[in-house]
Parts: sequence; C-alpha cells; structure tokens
Amino acid sequence: MKTYETDVAIIGGGAAGLASAIEVKKAGYETIILERDIELGGILLQCIHVGFGLTEFGEELSGPEYAQRFINEVKELNIPYKLDTMVIEITPERKIYAVNKDEGMIQVSAKSIILAMGCRERTRGAINIPGFRPAGIYTAGQAQRFVNIEGYLPGRTYVILGSGDIGMIMARRLTWEGCNVKAVVEIQPYVSGLIRNQVQCLEDYNIPLITGYTVTKIHGKDRLKGVTVSKVDRNFDRIIGTDRFIECDALLLSVGLIPENELTKEAGADISDMGGPIVDNNLETTLEGVFACGNVLQVHDLVDWVSAEAKRAGKEAVDYIEERYGKEIKKGGKILCIAGENVNYVKPDLVNVSDLSEKVVLTFRVRRPDRRVQIQIKDETNRVVYKRKKRYVIPSEMIELKLDMAKLDINPTCSELIVEVIPRPEPLIDEEEGEEES
Repeated sequence: MKTYETDVAIIGGGAAGLASAIEVKKAGYETIILERDIELGGILLQCIHVGFGLTEFGEELSGPEYAQRFINEVKELNIPYKLDTMVIEITPERKIYAVNKDEGMIQVSAKSIILAMGCRERTRGAINIPGFRPAGIYTAGQAQRFVNIEGYLPGRTYVILGSGDIGMIMARRLTWEGCNVKAVVEIQPYVSGLIRNQVQCLEDYNIPLITGYTVTKIHGKDRLKGVTVSKVDRNFDRIIGTDRFIECDALLLSVGLIPENELTKEAGADISDMGGPIVDNNLETTLEGVFACGNVLQVHDLVDWVSAEAKRAGKEAVDYIEERYGKEIKKGGKILCIAGENVNYVKPDLVNVSDLSEKVVLTFRVRRPDRRVQIQIKDETNRVVYKRKKRYVIPSEMIELKLDMAKLDINPTCSELIVEVIPRPEPLIDEEEGEEES
C-alpha cells in the first residue's frame, strides 16, 4: 500500500476543498486534495447559469467559471490532488484510507484533516411518495447533470416537486430547451429557495408555482404518465377532495439537501440534528484536528459563503498545527449554542471559553418567514448579550453574524447561548428606532 504524509489532507475537490487548500498552501504548509470525481470543481461544473462570484471576485460568473478560478490557483501553487479517488475510512489518528484505479489502496497521514465532501439530494425514498417505480423520476441535480453535462433531456413535460434553488433553476433551464414545465409544487406556503430565483426562474417565464400542495401519487408503471397533487394542512397531511391530476412524463424532486457525512460518522465525530458535524467556533469537529466546512457542515445558499467558510477552515487547520506541534494547544470549557424561537439550527454548535476575547462567526437559518424582527442572543439566565433588528427573515437565506465576543460581556462560567428571532418590540413613542438591516 502506497503511503503519503502531509500537513493538511482535504477530502473533497469542490468549492470548499479548493478554497481551503489554497489557504493552507499560502500559509506555507503542505496539503493534498482527495476527490472522488474525475475532475476538480464539484457541483459547480454543472451549474452553467450565472450568479456566482459577486462577493468572492466582485463579478458575476457561471459555476464552471467560478470553479476554474480556484482550479487555476491550485495548479499555480502546485497543490497535489488525486482524482477518481474514493476515501473509505478516516481514523481518529488522522489517517485516511482511500482507493483509486491507478494505485489501489493508499494511506494518507496528516497532522490535520479538512472535511469538504459537500451534500447530496433527498430522493423519493426519503419522502415516501406512493406508487410504482416508473422511469422518469429524477432529483433536480441529477436532471441538471443530464442536461448540462451529458447532453440528454430526461423528458418533455415536467412537474417539479419542491421549490429549492436547483428545482427553480431547472424549471427555467428546461424551458430554454423547449420543454413544458407544467408546475413547480411546494408543500410549504412559501418558496424554499431564494426569492431572486422565484422571480428570475419562475415568474419571468410564467411557470406556475403551486404552494401548499405536494405530490401524493405516481401514475404509470413502465414510464411516468402523470402525478396527483393534493393540498395539505398545517401538519402536511393530505386534504381529501383537493386532488388534481397533472399529466407529465418526468418528475423532478427538489426537496432538500443532506450534508454528506457517512465518513464523518464512521470516524466517530458527533453529528448534529441537521446532519452536519458538531463543530466549535474554530470549525473543529469533536475529533481533534479534524475540521469541516462548506455544505458538509451546513447547506449554504451562496457558494461565495462556502469559499469564505472554507478559507476560515484552512486557517484554523494551520493554527491547530502550529499550536499542537509548536506549543501547548489551548484547552478549556465550551459554551453550547442553542437554537431558540424561530431558529432552525446554529453553527457553531460550541464556543470555546478560551476564545471569548476573539471574533466569532455565527450562522443560522430561521424556521419560517417573518418581518420586522429582532435577532437576539441570550445566556442561560435570559440576559440579552446581543441584539440586532432586521426587516425580514426567510428560511432560504442563511444569516451570518460576525460577533466581537469581547464586547458581548459573556461570563466565562456561562454554559449556554440561545439564539432567537422574535417579533420586534414596539419602541416607545419618543424612542428613536435607528437603522435596521435589510
């Protein structure tokens, strides 16, 4: 078995893996990228629409263009990478076992590991739609690859279940190809993707959006012939008498993304309820020296945010090496971050007490849309240590808070920080409300 040694091993060659590798190399440390696909770039390669890079590069790029910027820099920095290489095991001692057709089994020993494996789509099996298993049912990302990379149309008339970003983008993409997208059906009373995609992909092309409905039956045995959609109540149960049949030969599922963490679980890292690993404010998992970033940690709505988080992970991995192998690594207690009212999850899950004088990036998503709200953080005694007004919040947009912990006056003995999004308290008549964030 061929063996390699490096400072930081990175699993995944998409946006997160590339950005973190560049950050590590620029800090003067050796790294290697292990990618299971036959080329670098990840999911960006099939996202041929524009809208990427406005934050990272200050210009609007397509997905392949965005990925190529990082791929070019990886090659300029002579960062080694292995393609068509499947990682099969990570040990707590930071040894990685992988396999590829050229070398067979390989072992990579690293001082630190960055997990950047991305996410996968929920399938029909995850949402239990009754009916046969005919040809013509795909995830939206699978159909996107067929159309944009392989050059195949999976059907001519479509229903798309779920208004996630990929689903709405594919509704527009298929319309460009001359297909008939009969409806985008969403179980929630609001879209689950970005508002800009609702406008640019559905409204601009007069594609019907049906909210509060879901697919309740598949018709067809060998090939899909149509679907039945039904209105649902607050508990998402079918309302009898609301069934509608829509004829189609293809059904695309855009019903959510799941962080790809099978390797993380097998390695022994703790996983949060949302599917990503539990991390502290340094993006370190519960396995010492193993960091996570990008969609493997939490599903992002902007790839620019993935790159920014990945750069942080690269920096933290370097800091860990310098502390672990250069001096005593910091140890101490941890403060638990809890999702409170109208908050779905919070990252990081933990804040190190030793970092209460540092700056911490906190991200979260809300459970439901709301307007004129106040974001606040409380300790376990209900003392508010941070608050900020916001005009509106929606589940599809991740909220990022850059907190100067030294200014929050958090007690080192604090055990919990609770993040809440609450209706904004009405100001007194003579009280100035000040500026609010859009």
